[in-house]
Amino acid sequence: MPRTLTHPEFQLISLSLTQLNLSSSSIMGVGIVGDELESQSQQQQHHHHPNKQSTRFRYNSPLVQVALIGLVCFCCPGMFNALSGMGGGGQVDPKAANNANTALYAAFSVSGILGGGVYNVLGPHLTLLSGCSTYVLYAGSFLYYNHYHHQSFAIVAGALLGIGAGLLWSGQGAIMTSYPTPSRKGIYISLFWSIFNMGGVVGGLIPFILNYHRQTAVSVNDGTYIAFMCFMSAGTLLSLAILPPSKVIRDDGTKCTNIKYSKVSTEFVEILKLFLNWKMLLMVPAAWASNFFYTYQFNNVNAMMFNLRTRGLNNVFYWGAQMVGSVGIGYLLDFSFESRRKRGFVGIVIVALAATGIWAGGLANQLNYSFNDKPEKLDFKLSGKDFAGPFVLYFSFGLLDSMFQSLVYWVIGALADDSEILSRYVGFYKGIQSAGAAVAWQVDAHHFSFLGQLLLNWGFTTLSYPLLLVLVALAVKDSNKSEEVATVEASPTAPPAFVGDSDSKNKN
Repeated sequence: MPRTLTHPEFQLISLSLTQLNLSSSSIMGVGIVGDELESQSQQQQHHHHPNKQSTRFRYNSPLVQVALIGLVCFCCPGMFNALSGMGGGGQVDPKAANNANTALYAAFSVSGILGGGVYNVLGPHLTLLSGCSTYVLYAGSFLYYNHYHHQSFAIVAGALLGIGAGLLWSGQGAIMTSYPTPSRKGIYISLFWSIFNMGGVVGGLIPFILNYHRQTAVSVNDGTYIAFMCFMSAGTLLSLAILPPSKVIRDDGTKCTNIKYSKVSTEFVEILKLFLNWKMLLMVPAAWASNFFYTYQFNNVNAMMFNLRTRGLNNVFYWGAQMVGSVGIGYLLDFSFESRRKRGFVGIVIVALAATGIWAGGLANQLNYSFNDKPEKLDFKLSGKDFAGPFVLYFSFGLLDSMFQSLVYWVIGALADDSEILSRYVGFYKGIQSAGAAVAWQVDAHHFSFLGQLLLNWGFTTLSYPLLLVLVALAVKDSNKSEEVATVEASPTAPPAFVGDSDSKNKN
């Protein structure tokens, strides 16, 4: 008489058939247990073979969310960059813009440090919406100045923008550095940087097109400021589409954070700790330098050497160069070597060498003019070969800016994976960065020599490279998890946003 199979024997036979990859029709008699085990096996194979993935769009994927924050920054700080890049906010006298930017970055230095804590308490919607709305007011203040020439409104708007920018950039930094998996942070940073800087490209086209036939004009027309305000308003509304980190699932199944909202007391204590955190202290020179050079590049190269319409054209290429630089350094930092630490070392060395060459070119250019011996304004159509050298230099400044800042963001992202921790790190970085920028705008407002400003910028950036090397050597790990992790894993069944979005290989 045949022996009846027990339940454990069913499981054994089912597992064996599943491992042999037999068709479902051949194992129908085995039972429900076999079906369940087959499903689990397929999920495991899907998890271990990420190249065979669904193409289903997933709104809560890191890719979609980083692209969205890129579009928000395309509309708001991207247009602000185009406005600032014209030098003097598009005005003949840069004094109002210098004072407004000083107020902006002074407020930014405080709100940037606090912004990470605010983001953790309020979440992305209130934080980003509040921050973006101040960009519209700032552009409107220059529309007002175009008619009444009272700089008090621009200064107040600059201070409010400083508060708002601190909130926006702290949230942006947390999203960009914490949402991706560790081995894709460089690519996601370059994705954001490309979308964001496309705003500078489009924003550069606005004054170029609207002022093309005004060859002798010294300030932009009203339509330029109105166009900027329209883009900034669209970005403000788009910020509501960003998901909180607790709802974003990475492609390896982990959540960006397990905490929906933090407490004010917790954030206050954690922010104070940053000033004694040796990792953040090593980051200070890089943070200080990373926006300090804008004043020199915008006011003393672009605005000093080119006429109004050419300044707009230059900005198209300046911000376009940033897209090229960010993609190049992002690919290097993610794919060049198996070791994450080695990728960091190579990235720092390459950026340092590029910076040395570009600032040396800037020195050669600067020796041709000074504040008391100003150059004749260059025009892209009328100046012939005299236009080429300064144009290439300004393009190279944009290339270097994106390489430098993408590198620093990658290093920050390599220090942790959790959204809460990284929002504080990025907030600290943006705060120090803005303090440096506030000083830089006043240095120029007090007519510090052009050559002296160039040497300061070159010196600050050069000082940052050996300290970044030390930080990478001591704090960046080659393991799959960063040193500071506070995430709780979810079920590893979340499909990727698109084919190839998840890690094809753990390279950390």
